Amino acid sequence: MVPLLNKLRATLDSAFLLTGRGFSKLGVTPTGWTFVGLSFALLSALAYGNRGSPWQPLAGLLVLASGFFDIVDGAVARATGRMTKRGAFLDSTLDRLGEVAIYLGIMVGGHSSPEWVLLAITFSLLVSYTRARGESLGIKLSGSSSSLSSRS
Repeated sequence: MVPLLNKLRATLDSAFLLTGRGFSKLGVTPTGWTFVGLSFALLSALAYGNRGSPWQPLAGLLVLASGFFDIVDGAVARATGRMTKRGAFLDSTLDRLGEVAIYLGIMVGGHSSPEWVLLAITFSLLVSYTRARGESLGIKLSGSSSSLSSRS
């Protein structure tokens, strides 16, 4: 299974690099694309949260657009060599903000009970936390296998 996933990752990485090169020609910075993605997430939250709104049927498409621009920001950063720790931190922070907004929109719009939304938010944030905590302990969480670094 791991070799298949690594092959898929390599294929997607090259596609994302091409995407990054294309979007970089528009002159928008990676941080700018991060805010575009956040804007779509917030629009989705508003669409989900306003029952009867003509935008509500588009809420799911707005979530997909948000996810697409989350890919674009990183792809542009890699394609232009503008990857920074500050940018990565801002991107992941705003991604979590967008996710929470979407879940709250789903709850406010009556599409799910508060208990399920709280559970979804908890697990969403837990994924980010466990990754950050693991990396701070020197555990590699991507690639061919999880392992401890030489700091162990």
